[in-house]
Amino acid sequence: MLKGISPLLSPELLKILCEMGHGDEIVFADANFPAVSMAQRLVRADGHGIPELLEATLELFPLNRYLTHPVMLMQVVPGDPVETPIWEVYRSLVDKSEAGIEFAEIERFEFYERAKKAYAVVATGEKALYGNLILSKGVIG
Repeated sequence: MLKGISPLLSPELLKILCEMGHGDEIVFADANFPAVSMAQRLVRADGHGIPELLEATLELFPLNRYLTHPVMLMQVVPGDPVETPIWEVYRSLVDKSEAGIEFAEIERFEFYERAKKAYAVVATGEKALYGNLILSKGVIG
C-alpha cells in the first residue's frame, strides 16, 4: 500500500498511468465493451464502476489541455432511446479535478477504432449503457 493513492488503482493500472506520455489515450470501458479484443494493453478492474476509478485516476492524471476535447464519450447510436445520466457524473468528476475541460461525443465505430489505438483499455464492471470513456494524457507544468 502507498499513502495518498486510492486502493482502487491496482499496481498494474498505476504502472500504465505512469508509462503513458503526453497525448497517449486510455479507455475506461463499461462491462459491455469488447475490451479484450480491442486492447493493446488490458487492465482488469472487474467489480469497479467507472466513476470511482475515474475519480481516483484524475487525482494523478493530467488531462491534455492541448486538445479541445481531452475527454471522449461513445455517442448514443441514433434512434436508441437510452438515457446517459452517467455522463453528468463524469462531467462533475472532471470539473472537480480540472475546470474547463470539454467533452466530445464520438460515433460508436469511430470510438472502437480509437480504442484499438489507445495505450491501454481498463475493463470495468460499469453497467451504465454508453458508459465508455477515453482520456488523453496531458502534461504537468
